[in-house]
Amino acid sequence: MQCIEFAPYKTLQLTGHYAASEVLCLFMWRRSDIFVWAVVLLTLLGCREPANVEEGLASYYADSFHGRKTASGDTYSKRAYTAAHRTLAFDNRVKVTNLDNDKSVWVRINDRGPHVEGRIIDLSGAAARKLGISETGTAKVRLEIHE
Repeated sequence: MQCIEFAPYKTLQLTGHYAASEVLCLFMWRRSDIFVWAVVLLTLLGCREPANVEEGLASYYADSFHGRKTASGDTYSKRAYTAAHRTLAFDNRVKVTNLDNDKSVWVRINDRGPHVEGRIIDLSGAAARKLGISETGTAKVRLEIHE
């Protein structure tokens, strides 16, 4: 955690990853009492992306996998909001947003995959339906990883 003193009696605590433009504004604001810098800083902080974001192609499990064991030892259910990812730890929660229609769903990672090149996540049937990709089979998505 970084702490930056920006007024004689106040300290701003920062956590996570910040873009260069945010650090520049903090640096300039620290050396100035101009209120405009505070507005710029707060705007940047309010609009920043989560630290762990991925974008790519999502697909979903075929119904034939229903009832089989996943890599984590869970039994796959097409009705649960779960997903497979190549590297994320099991039980991580991920917000998946379909970039075509802005629908989103929270899933829990409980398997490894996808095993098709160019895809970043395999979703359960329920998650795919909620995102509106069960008819197309794939969609461009954004993953927000919350460890």
